[in-house]
Amino acid sequence: MRSRPWIVWFIFAVFGLATLACNLSGSPEPPTLVPRATDTPLPTIGYATLSPQELPQQQPSVIVPGVGSDLTSLLNQIESDRLLIHVDALQGFQTRYVNTMNETGNRGLGAAYRYVREQFDAIAQRSSGNFIVQEHTFPLTWDGVDTIQRNVFGYIPGRDIGGGVLVIGAHYDSIMRVQADSMTYAPGANDNASGMAGLIEIARVLASRPHRASIIVVALGAEEIGRVGSIEFVKFLQSRGIAVDAMLNMDIIGSSTGPNGEVDDRTMRVFSAGPDNSPSRQLARAINLIDQNMVPNMELLIQDTVDRQGRYGDHMSFSEAGFAAVRFVETLEDRDRQHTAQDTLDDIQINYLMKTTQTVLTVAVVFADGLPPPRNISLRQTEGAKPNLIWEPIPNATSYLIGLRRPGGLIIDTYFPWPTNSVEWEGFTSSLFGTLVISSVDSSGLMGPPSVEITIP
Repeated sequence: MRSRPWIVWFIFAVFGLATLACNLSGSPEPPTLVPRATDTPLPTIGYATLSPQELPQQQPSVIVPGVGSDLTSLLNQIESDRLLIHVDALQGFQTRYVNTMNETGNRGLGAAYRYVREQFDAIAQRSSGNFIVQEHTFPLTWDGVDTIQRNVFGYIPGRDIGGGVLVIGAHYDSIMRVQADSMTYAPGANDNASGMAGLIEIARVLASRPHRASIIVVALGAEEIGRVGSIEFVKFLQSRGIAVDAMLNMDIIGSSTGPNGEVDDRTMRVFSAGPDNSPSRQLARAINLIDQNMVPNMELLIQDTVDRQGRYGDHMSFSEAGFAAVRFVETLEDRDRQHTAQDTLDDIQINYLMKTTQTVLTVAVVFADGLPPPRNISLRQTEGAKPNLIWEPIPNATSYLIGLRRPGGLIIDTYFPWPTNSVEWEGFTSSLFGTLVISSVDSSGLMGPPSVEITIP
């Protein structure tokens, strides 16, 4: 995350306890993984992956990134029963179409909003002031109907000056493919009660303690009609001078089955806006590196496009504003169910939803609790000597993880741990690698967010 010494002070000023009385909107035990050179095939250029013996040989005592007891404790707090309860409750409102926001009782988007708000308020009550719930409202006219739509968000203040801002989001509205009115059954269990269930559980776990970075957990409205809610929320953040370091969008994450009976419960896709060196694409590669080292039971498949063909998601509203943002989505989508009456709880596989939620939580913990990335990174090349990579040491870092990306490669496919802030290696050459990143690793094995990518000259 970028260092912004003023941002935490600013957010405290905006979101402090004085604001609790008003609406801010005003208006519209898994095994530890040992890092290695991976054998992931490259999407564009067919370089051979280096073997571990060809990488710099570090000291045997170096601490490698992995799932320590603290992270394991957080992951184990995600409860399958709670996830199912949330999906079932949101499906049970019959529809979450935008024009049902004004309805009363236990039906429509209005009921869904009240449910989400109640869940966030309950989390706040248990957090001892660590989770501050607010709303952002915006007017909407759709199909001739005027409504006031609501984004509901919880804010967890970061403890470090310059710790950055992480946004985790999911949309809670639903829609039908053909007919869109207040009477049409639009259960939206996978799209996107699954993402909302994961969001609420992640909020509950993260709110249990303070974090290095500031976190905003937001339930977004009006996504299905052109991501209006996230567009307006980005404007809201910008109007208050809040810069987002990373946005994680959870949208359709609950099913491991495809339309023809295929099953894939080991992978999830990550979409991001290009070009190749954009903040969002670099974020996607950073998340993939985190996954390779910190998530033993879920492989993230990085995609080279902003979303599926002809589709969109709330992450796009953030990336269009210049913020790094990605979308998490299951690998095997059953589009015959999406935006139909068949998008129901029976197609939610709870073990898969547990794993996808825990994967996003792991990424969030890395960005919110991991040590900051190294700064002042320099690759020095002197004639007759090995290239020397050196950087400013990070306090409390016990080791570092160096990641390398092939020229034209979509992911960081080679990485190794290192005990000091300097390494000499003949492999730092543009004939082998195009860019590199460095992450700090603490004594528990938790890696921090990778640095921005450094071009190898």
